[in-house]
Amino acid sequence: MKEETVLVKNRAGIHARPAALLVQTASKFSSSVFLERNNERVNGKSIMGVITLGAVYNSEIKVIVEGDDEDKALQAIVALFEKKFEED
Repeated sequence: MKEETVLVKNRAGIHARPAALLVQTASKFSSSVFLERNNERVNGKSIMGVITLGAVYNSEIKVIVEGDDEDKALQAIVALFEKKFEED
């Protein structure tokens, strides 16, 4: 299991487009992906789960990945946050 805390850097937060991008990326991997904010954990491969986190600008999110390709999955998801989901 790998985990890393990331910061939502795009001003609009995790709305529909970034959530879809996150789910598409997570779904490319066989590993389980979870996102956690304020002690609420959701499936990172569920668009409704990701949106219900209510992650706004500067929110801290813990990304938790477990499985055969966890290193690559974590790296790809963290990169989305770093690139501000290609927004801004």
